[in-house]
Amino acid sequence: MRTFYVLGVDQSTQGTKAVLFDRNGKLIGRADVPHRQIINEKGWISHNPSEIYENVLTACKEVIGKSAIDADQIACMGITNQRETTVVWDKKTGRELADAVVWQCNRAKDICVKMEDTYRCGQEVYEKTGLKLSPYYPAAKLAWLLENVPEIRQKIREGSAAFGTIDSWLLFKLTEGKVHKTDYSNASRTQLFNLETLTWDEEICRYFGIEKNMLPEICDSDSCFGETTLGGLLKKPIPICGVLGDSHGALFGHNCRKKGGIKATYGTGSSVMLNTGEQKTVSKHGLSTSIAWKAGGQVSYVLEGNINYTGAVISWLKDEMGLIRSAGESEALALEANKKDETYIVPAFSGLGAPWWKNDAKAIITGMNRTTGKKELVKAACDCIAYQINDVVKAMRADTGLEIQELCVDGGPTRNHYLMQFQSDISEVRIKIPDAEELSVIGASYLAGISAGIYDPDTIYRAISYDYYDVKMERAVRNKKIQGWESAVQMLLNNKEEKK
Repeated sequence: MRTFYVLGVDQSTQGTKAVLFDRNGKLIGRADVPHRQIINEKGWISHNPSEIYENVLTACKEVIGKSAIDADQIACMGITNQRETTVVWDKKTGRELADAVVWQCNRAKDICVKMEDTYRCGQEVYEKTGLKLSPYYPAAKLAWLLENVPEIRQKIREGSAAFGTIDSWLLFKLTEGKVHKTDYSNASRTQLFNLETLTWDEEICRYFGIEKNMLPEICDSDSCFGETTLGGLLKKPIPICGVLGDSHGALFGHNCRKKGGIKATYGTGSSVMLNTGEQKTVSKHGLSTSIAWKAGGQVSYVLEGNINYTGAVISWLKDEMGLIRSAGESEALALEANKKDETYIVPAFSGLGAPWWKNDAKAIITGMNRTTGKKELVKAACDCIAYQINDVVKAMRADTGLEIQELCVDGGPTRNHYLMQFQSDISEVRIKIPDAEELSVIGASYLAGISAGIYDPDTIYRAISYDYYDVKMERAVRNKKIQGWESAVQMLLNNKEEKK
């Protein structure tokens, strides 16, 4: 049997990694290249698009070299990317017209205020796109660039300006300017995409002052987006036939391909994403609606809840509070804590995210007594991660009526056994943890391999092994703990700071 490999690229917020998978879906090599975080005195966050593209080529060259494979045996390529980061470039020269505006950057907040003041369109935008009007989505970022970069306006008049998220930029560069495309998962996160018509929405484009002719063509996530030689690295071009935004890639990588599949990624913050199948669900509980992917000719929708502070709470214990020397210490201390202690931390250091969405909220600690010490505070910090995930899972159950019995998880905090058992107990679900860390690029690469006919979707996930945590806590104990958490959250939500 001839040997084939699938090349995957994960272009994330901090850097780029390239990975290789063999014919059985096993990871055989990985290379990582960081890029600069460009932050000005106003706190605006940018990336250099050309640096990112060059890093993609460097990472691919490194992983092929380290894996000692014949590059001619690479059959196809998949791409997963940081979502919402916004790039504008000149289609004629292939040169970016400004640094990319990173998803975290809120420089476009005044655009959103002006939009609502002028058009009163916030509800319409939400109903059409599934996303609350926000500076974190590309629509507002692009509108900001149009207002503040004269060269972009000039290139629009000349008909050569192109907009895209990072996937579009990489596709354009990797195909030497032959394609200007995106996939449905990334398109659905721009706040310019209509979830009913599955096209760019002309009215919303008009609100933001955006010309539709600068937007990319929307393609199925498993289509052939074009071919690449990786800047001449390969003797013959390979097809790029799998593209997914990073959270969507993780959902596919967890094999949550059917309705009811749900994953939670634990990082600095957390993304909880539920596959709702062929019918979109508009949330009544503070969640966003997007497209998981369009594959095999079929659109799958998702509900998503994004939480601001989860793993970052452990960093706060270490860096600001000095209670631990490393994140790894949190598990042992939480296990040694007084189980009857009723301390709760609501970590609204940058407001509360889903499902509460209170941007001006401040963090609180409540329920301490004289015996509360370091161990109990560490335990409360671990617990608040699980409580926040559970709030989103609870909202998803309410929005869909689905019985969620298993939660697939990934990210650094999943190595904390105490946290994973507590998450299982509080959410009343089985926790499923893969032995692989690169879930987003696994998803995009498996999708590409399936599209290319190399992988069988019914067997490829056998390449991944799993650990499980099952519910052990009595329901009465669980209910009491959740009541305590909900009381703490309400205390925060009801709190009104005195004006100074």
